[in-house]
Amino acid sequence: MIKVSVISKQQQRYTELLAQAQLPDLCLTEDPSQASVILADPPLIANQLHQLSQLKWLQSTFAGIDALIQPNLRQDYLLTNIKGCFGHLIGEYVIGQCLNHYRHFPQYQQQQQQAQWQPIPYLSLSAKTMVIIGTGSIGCTLATIASAFNCRVIGVNRSGKSPSNAFETIYPITELRDVLTNADIIVSTLPATPQTYDIFSSNIWSGCHQALFFNVGRGNTVIENDLIKALDANHLAHAYLDVFKQEPLPEDHLFWHHPKISITPHIAAESFPEQVVEIFKTNYLRFHQQQKLDYLIDFKDGY
Repeated sequence: MIKVSVISKQQQRYTELLAQAQLPDLCLTEDPSQASVILADPPLIANQLHQLSQLKWLQSTFAGIDALIQPNLRQDYLLTNIKGCFGHLIGEYVIGQCLNHYRHFPQYQQQQQQAQWQPIPYLSLSAKTMVIIGTGSIGCTLATIASAFNCRVIGVNRSGKSPSNAFETIYPITELRDVLTNADIIVSTLPATPQTYDIFSSNIWSGCHQALFFNVGRGNTVIENDLIKALDANHLAHAYLDVFKQEPLPEDHLFWHHPKISITPHIAAESFPEQVVEIFKTNYLRFHQQQKLDYLIDFKDGY
């Protein structure tokens, strides 16, 4: 038997779905120290890793696994994350916020409360240049969605090689500052790695011209004071932030009351148990047959 434990805010739902799945030799246990396989929310399991003597494979319920790849944590097990089910959710978030900005829907809502009929000149997404930094599954799906709105989509990644024809072109991240000078919309889907830490600095923003910035990747990529300076200097028109260096965002943080910042509490793309369990089921069968797992994380690279 393969003992499996679930550690998640949605533990009850995951347990129900796994019971329904009827996977071979799977035995659910409420004691994670007895489990060789764990399905878990990374922040909830990170501090327990040293206690899990039987652990062989951990399936994250999140795409982001930065809580599990800190240098002081063990790395003697297989770690897999979730891919393929977040791209459309991120696309809805980014495109929805862009339409609100360019078509002035919040202003019209305010006008309605005052019974005010006042058309506002607006812009279209068509022909806007969107730069997506990070061209994994989320970035590629977002590129496809943005292309459907007739955006010009440019990708930025480590290699400068294109993983998808949804991008007009791909640049290496060493050219990020130059690429952003022509951007109307900037979207970071970057993971948290030593290489991405504080990558968005004043130097990067200095060439931008009234761009929209979305951070739907990880908060560690942004120097927060530099972002505020870029907004105040009109290098950026607005920042839509879903992730932060400290979460929850402290009540006294300057972001809360900045007129050019919109905050959401890390909800751009949530993990739905039904989707996560489908990925887990496939990987569990691979694990059962001693085959290579999908979405295996390289601890050295951090993704």
